[in-house]
Amino acid sequence: MASDGAAATPAKVTPKKANLLDPHSIKHLLDETISDVVKNKGYAEDTRLGNLKLGIGAAVIAVALLAQFYPKKFPQNREFLLGCIALYVVLNVVLLILSYTKEKDAILFTHPPAGSFNSTGLIISSKLPRFSDMYTLTIASADPQSISANKPVHFSKSVTKWFTKEGVLVEGLFWKDVEKLIDDYNSERKSK
Repeated sequence: MASDGAAATPAKVTPKKANLLDPHSIKHLLDETISDVVKNKGYAEDTRLGNLKLGIGAAVIAVALLAQFYPKKFPQNREFLLGCIALYVVLNVVLLILSYTKEKDAILFTHPPAGSFNSTGLIISSKLPRFSDMYTLTIASADPQSISANKPVHFSKSVTKWFTKEGVLVEGLFWKDVEKLIDDYNSERKSK
């Protein structure tokens, strides 16, 4: 099955298996495989949003710890506790706004490929609705306002095309579909 010149196909070490009765397991496995395919195509992961969320989360924890272990007891530190509670709520709302406005259904943010003239990376997002076998993968520009941004491309296919009856992912087929979608996005740029 493996050919000597197939550099774009994944290395077959152990087959990836998912519980076919658990849609979260299926989506998780497909999302991780997509991440491998995109990185293999030369796109580096952009972790800035994740790092920002981690920093805000650490600040939330620091505020909670400060409120808990403040040296004064309750009646004397009432104003300080109210300030900590307010800051805790504000920081959590900021995290929630980041998730709803920036992250959405995204599974991967990328930088532009090295050596490319493109100034934007990709946002890869996926959906697998509850009680459905239709998996939707979307590739869009990380900066839709940029002059080098393309129209988003997507496909919707049944997950049954990529899994055996035992729940083993047929990686070759899935890699080809994802690579074709990435190529479709990039060819859109050339046709502009």
